[in-house]
Amino acid sequence: MKIAMNQGTTLENSTLELDLHLLEKYGYDFIEIRSIDKLKEYLETHFINELVEFFQTHHLKPLSLNALVYFNNRTEEEYKTLLEEYKEMLEYAKILNIDRIVVVPLVSEKKILRSIIKQSCVEVLTELSDLAKPYGVKLALEFIGHPHATVNTLSFANEIVAEVDRENVGIVFDTYQYYAMNSTLEDLKNTDFSKVFLFHINDVEDYMPGIMLDEDRVYPGDGVIDLDSILTIIKEKGFSDHASIEVFRPEYYQLDAEEVVKAAKEKTLKVLAPHFLTEEVK
Repeated sequence: MKIAMNQGTTLENSTLELDLHLLEKYGYDFIEIRSIDKLKEYLETHFINELVEFFQTHHLKPLSLNALVYFNNRTEEEYKTLLEEYKEMLEYAKILNIDRIVVVPLVSEKKILRSIIKQSCVEVLTELSDLAKPYGVKLALEFIGHPHATVNTLSFANEIVAEVDRENVGIVFDTYQYYAMNSTLEDLKNTDFSKVFLFHINDVEDYMPGIMLDEDRVYPGDGVIDLDSILTIIKEKGFSDHASIEVFRPEYYQLDAEEVVKAAKEKTLKVLAPHFLTEEVK
């Protein structure tokens, strides 16, 4: 199983340029690039070809672009803007040889019927799928474990992806999002792992489901999520591609980015080790 890091982990104490250096130094295999801010910041002082050259000449490779945010249940004007952003992401994906884009469902306090949410998600994901196909890009739907998220459980995400029924549409399985709204091990067992395009690993403090926030995340193994049971199922399902660390914690942002990158990998490897052979985990 290869190790990745999502740039959310060093969101406020690093840059894309620094993340590239640190992840290469500590032997990470992949980086999930935040196209919504970190890539744009990088391109203010660099050319995109510099990034292409880095990936061509180093071990570290890009795993995904993050993220197309709030894609469903938008107004006509909002959706038009979203499509323009998405088309730009596809062009970046082509240049950087990235085959996965994360798509995030709408988070809103407005009450929307479940059927309307599903209808919108299916329609939009189908259109995005059509646009992504010529680029060889897959879309990974990340359900968000919060009461105001329109898609907030693993089972609902699976239901939507099954309805879309496209080879290039799947999910992000994130351990925090899974735990935060009481998704279950049975839900995980019922997941089609050919549709799990990204695996985010993290942990969380001991708060009640439904009130947790991203800031409550901690390093894998430092919280209360039953990662052992999750990893057992993942291995039984034959998934051993990668584990991408994604932790949005203000406390960690106060540390030197190198300390966070180093600790995140060490703690993740410790959690993975009992489930994957030494040669499977780098």
